[in-house]
Amino acid sequence: MKKFEYDEQKTNTIADAYKGIIDQLGEDTAREGLQKTPERVAKSLQFLTKGYDQDPKKILESALFHEEYSEMVLVKDIEVYSLCEHHMLPFFGKAHIAYIPGGTIVGLSKIPRVVDAFARRLQVQERLTIEIRDCIQETLKPKGVAVVIECAHMCMQMRGVQKQNSVTTSSAFTGAFLNNDSTRKEFINLVQAKLH
Repeated sequence: MKKFEYDEQKTNTIADAYKGIIDQLGEDTAREGLQKTPERVAKSLQFLTKGYDQDPKKILESALFHEEYSEMVLVKDIEVYSLCEHHMLPFFGKAHIAYIPGGTIVGLSKIPRVVDAFARRLQVQERLTIEIRDCIQETLKPKGVAVVIECAHMCMQMRGVQKQNSVTTSSAFTGAFLNNDSTRKEFINLVQAKLH
């Protein structure tokens, strides 16, 4: 995997801000365990939000192929890691994405890359679901797209309502998945099936 490159100016600016935050929390940033924490947090945030520097449409366009295959293509159990834009706490889970080609297919690894490009930003799960759906629909122009995302949200589990076992599911459909009950049911059945 390609090594992530950090922006030194960004790192220094974010680290300075976090040093102030840690001080305001009542900690001593001079103590051994915290001396490099502001820099580590600065680098961590750059990595966790690297999606801002990625173009999901270009990711898909880099591996488009003309094929007459016209049945459902499903990539399921794609790991999702994101930061809630309201509290900047993680939410994570799985995405299940299907499309029905309309003459064009995409390299399978590109779908998880698109998920990452949108997830590695400050997000809400609902918008993330729609952004993935719309990007695939607009770029591949398939007969339909289905996206279901299931995530646990640390902003609900660690703070606030503190419900550790709650999971949020969001979905978005276009074309055949939106207009055809049997196509949508096939998608849901395949997502739930343990075929491997």
